[in-house]
Amino acid sequence: MADDKVEIKHLEFTQAAAEEGQAATDQYGHSLVEFDPAAERRLRWKIDLAITPIICLLYLFCFIDRANIGNAALAGLKKDLDMKGYDYNVLLTVFYISYILFEIPSNMACKWIGPGWFLPALTLGFGICSIGTGFVNTLEAACGVRFLLGLFEAGLLPGIAYYFSRWYRRSELAFRLSLYITMAPLGGAFGGLLASAILKLDHFGSLHSWKMIFGIEGIITVGIALVAFFVLTDRPETARWLSDEEKKLAVARVKSERVGTTEVLDKLDLPKTLKGIFSPVTLTTGLIFLLNNITVQGMAFFLPTIVRTIYPNSSVISQQLRSAPPYVVGAFFTLMFPFLSWRFDRRLIFFVCSAPLMIVGYAMFLGSTDSNVRYGATFLVASGAFSFGALCNAQVSANVVSDTARSAAIGTNVMIGNIGGMISTWSYLDFDAPDYHIGNGLNCGAATVTLLLSAALLFWMKYDNRKREARDVDSQLAGLSVKQIQDLDWKHPGFRWKP
Repeated sequence: MADDKVEIKHLEFTQAAAEEGQAATDQYGHSLVEFDPAAERRLRWKIDLAITPIICLLYLFCFIDRANIGNAALAGLKKDLDMKGYDYNVLLTVFYISYILFEIPSNMACKWIGPGWFLPALTLGFGICSIGTGFVNTLEAACGVRFLLGLFEAGLLPGIAYYFSRWYRRSELAFRLSLYITMAPLGGAFGGLLASAILKLDHFGSLHSWKMIFGIEGIITVGIALVAFFVLTDRPETARWLSDEEKKLAVARVKSERVGTTEVLDKLDLPKTLKGIFSPVTLTTGLIFLLNNITVQGMAFFLPTIVRTIYPNSSVISQQLRSAPPYVVGAFFTLMFPFLSWRFDRRLIFFVCSAPLMIVGYAMFLGSTDSNVRYGATFLVASGAFSFGALCNAQVSANVVSDTARSAAIGTNVMIGNIGGMISTWSYLDFDAPDYHIGNGLNCGAATVTLLLSAALLFWMKYDNRKREARDVDSQLAGLSVKQIQDLDWKHPGFRWKP
């Protein structure tokens, strides 16, 4: 009987924590609710099965539709569009102009419209752009389509990260993000295999050679987007596949980690938006993501070209196939590091562990001309590089409080990070082939700075937490309204950084 009373009290407490206007933490950030681990596991598994598969498919073809230009370049795109000098680099850069500009606005629109509609709409848009790339005949037309592709793809990576933060706890988020971030290295592998298969066709309608890659892959993307409109659930409260008790538990779990929060999905608010953008953790993590993206996006665009310089006598299809295995190994580490992050509820230590893999890989590129050594280096680089996408977004999400600040922080992180993508388009230049000393040296330096910044951020967060422990929370919050307290976000005296 006593156990029944405890269970009833616990259920009532969970329901109260899930209601609007009710906080789930005290003013020191301590959760007021204790959850049944078994019930949480069942709920988490249910959420995983319901939203992760379709999200992974969306991001898989987002990456393929972005990176297939590298496969098309090997299959004759440069020749057919009469590209000379730096024309290919310009074409890649155009994508990043719109991709960077629309990052934060797109993520705020995602919050306003709702991810359940917004993410499929973005996917439909870049799927149509991919199809359109198959019909371009001039460099100018290709640049125009790539600009639109960047506009639509800008919101998907931060949008998905923000979407997942509606469903998962802080410790759980990095691994769930890795489940779709893994689609980047797998997209590189699968994209190479798919491009090889497509190039064996004589034609696809009126499309031939490299144009078939864009046409076929774009049609697949459009189909997945249409399915997503019907199956993607916007938030726990609207999930038809959750019971009322499970909906309350899903909301209360998330709220129980957000100090001073009385509603999980707050309205758009300028002070909270600015807190998300200008958090020192957001800005520093964004810089780390920038350095990492020089490598990740550089591999996406140039790995087939790098493989061709390592194995110049192989056929085009063989070169495409050799670009796949490094991505498969990268996918394993993309899952492993965030999985460990989930178990230990730590992220920065895995920044520190990943960077040396990239440093050693690029040192091998710079120090050897042996084809086996250089090809082996691509595996090390992929192993260290791809996990940052999940870890960086989880890191900025974990270190703000409100939903609005979270949306702004993730958008800012990805916006700053993709400046690295723009830099990557100029990292491997034709005159530097076949050894690419400039590109490999740039990436080696970027990985080294990543290691130093990650260690410095870890030290600063622990140092600042010690300073926060000495604050008198009651006196600092005295006289403030609920709105003023919530607008403090990470400046709330009861908040602690989560490294």
